[in-house]
Amino acid sequence: MRIAQVAPLYESVPPKLYGGTERVVAYLTEELVRQGHDVTLFASGDSVTRARLVSPCRQSLRLDEGCIDQLAHHVVLLEQVFSMAREFDVLHFHVDYLNFALSRRQCVPHLTTLHGRLDIPDLAPLYREFPDIPLVSISDAQRAPLPWVNWRGTVYHGLPAELYALHPEPGRYFAFLGRISPEKRVDRAIAIARRLDIPLKIAAKVDRVDLAYFESIKPLLEEPLVEFIGEIGDHEKDEFLGNALALLMPIDWPEPFGLVMIEAMACGTPIVARRQGSVPEVIEDGVTGFAVDSAEAALCAAAHVGSIDRRRCREEFERRFSASRMATDYVAVYADLLAEAPT
Repeated sequence: MRIAQVAPLYESVPPKLYGGTERVVAYLTEELVRQGHDVTLFASGDSVTRARLVSPCRQSLRLDEGCIDQLAHHVVLLEQVFSMAREFDVLHFHVDYLNFALSRRQCVPHLTTLHGRLDIPDLAPLYREFPDIPLVSISDAQRAPLPWVNWRGTVYHGLPAELYALHPEPGRYFAFLGRISPEKRVDRAIAIARRLDIPLKIAAKVDRVDLAYFESIKPLLEEPLVEFIGEIGDHEKDEFLGNALALLMPIDWPEPFGLVMIEAMACGTPIVARRQGSVPEVIEDGVTGFAVDSAEAALCAAAHVGSIDRRRCREEFERRFSASRMATDYVAVYADLLAEAPT
């Protein structure tokens, strides 16, 4: 199958540091190539892939200090994709809704995976305008605000099986990995660590839009039990997550998927997370961690996380969240789209 994967340009594929969507696109692209498909990746010029790479910009936009207008580069990206569209059997987009108007006006089968939250009021009129666009969700929970759009399936994210190793023995600290932002609630993670007198290591980036929140919680990062590491990349996650007692994910938003949960599971590390968004779909309660509804429940779960079998966490990752399973699921959606295409 000739497949175009269209990534956002904010991070390279895979990202050098933080970056969820681009990381998933990397894993999917490489697995599709491994399975024998002819894949072209549209992504920033500093991306690394075994697929054919087409790049509208020299490097990822977040790390390009000279980039002022990020949208301009995405317009060029879409022009490149659609000028080459007839070279492919299917176009797979990961750029939110930027492609919708152009996708509607061409005949090559296409699919858009939505990677973000959909409960924003501004989105409803947009999706009502484009009810025909074939979409994939990354969790069933993600669909809840827009149940009436053209969903073609839910495909959970997956990771290469060899990316992380099982760490069978629990560590002596809690881990927090992701972003310092109001919805991720690192302050709650610090409160749990403080109550249980267990160290907390925080590996997280700070986006410009979250600087005010970062400044407001900065004193918490200076507490004796807290170690703020900053942003880390893939090569550092195995040690960071694998050597942890548990991953704390006390979120305060409808998490669309939460890639960090399956990264922790791949290392054998259990998760304590607020029961919001995709959390109940990803965590098997009492098996790979605990999904909780309150601060006290989170505290209790974190205190008893040693009861979770770390080998079982790894087994569940391999069974449910491998890159090979993800790619196979997407190929099935591609096949359905091709079967419906006019000949």
